[in-house]
Amino acid sequence: MKKTTLILGCGDIGMVLARELMAAGHRVIGARRSVSALEGSGIEPLLLDLSDEAALEKLPDADFVVYTPSADRFEEAAYRAAYLDGLKAVLSLYEGRKSAPQRILFVSSTSVYGQKEGELVDEESLAEAAGFSGVLMREAEQALHDSPIPGTAVRFSGIYGPGRDRLIRQVLEGRIAPTAPPMYSNRIHRDDCAGVLAHLIARSEAGQPLETLYLASDCAPEPLYDVMSWMAKRLKVEPTEVIQAPLRKRASKRCDNTRLLETGYTFRYPSYRDGYTQVMKEGGFLPEPV
Repeated sequence: MKKTTLILGCGDIGMVLARELMAAGHRVIGARRSVSALEGSGIEPLLLDLSDEAALEKLPDADFVVYTPSADRFEEAAYRAAYLDGLKAVLSLYEGRKSAPQRILFVSSTSVYGQKEGELVDEESLAEAAGFSGVLMREAEQALHDSPIPGTAVRFSGIYGPGRDRLIRQVLEGRIAPTAPPMYSNRIHRDDCAGVLAHLIARSEAGQPLETLYLASDCAPEPLYDVMSWMAKRLKVEPTEVIQAPLRKRASKRCDNTRLLETGYTFRYPSYRDGYTQVMKEGGFLPEPV
């Protein structure tokens, strides 16, 4: 029988994930506040506001649930509603069902880490971010961990890809990160985000063991200055302005993806060079050859 996967907050990453799961034979239901983007995709649309408790009662049973919402705005109340309160409500709902999901996957973030000195971090490292976003993500991870339903949180680093080209545009404006102190950059292409989730679902479906937490970042954590310098050369741009982020906002860590690699996942874009080359080509950012 077909497995059913419910994607809550079926946006950009969710739609790429859905295509992969459908190709693998899954029935996929995509829940979001506006379903027009799902038309003709093969994804079964479900109009849903995760903050509406009455609407949550109508959620269908599913073998796998992927919780990947987005906050309306970068404010503590919005993050609490979208990530912590929303996930708790979904967990409570399915914990009361006769047929609980085989696994719930929560899309978390490496913002849970507070390290600032370029430390190497993995799933066992202290996650004590001072900012509200990291704190709330960590609380949501704990709620998933405390649930009797098997769950896995996936901490994605800086997501980029089609339409997520802010760094490219900064470089095109002539801006670049400072050389010192080095601010390490950790990134993952949108397609690898979907690929990681599909990979973990496939492992669970096959009865293979999964950890409760994975750090999902590509294989090339490097200083942001190096990333932007490489990009400037590809774009044939001469940097003219150094970006000075407030010290209190600076994070600098190197994400170790060893646990994820040990599951057998192969990155489609192992480094930012691979991924951003694709984004720059498809987005028309690269200068025409003379």
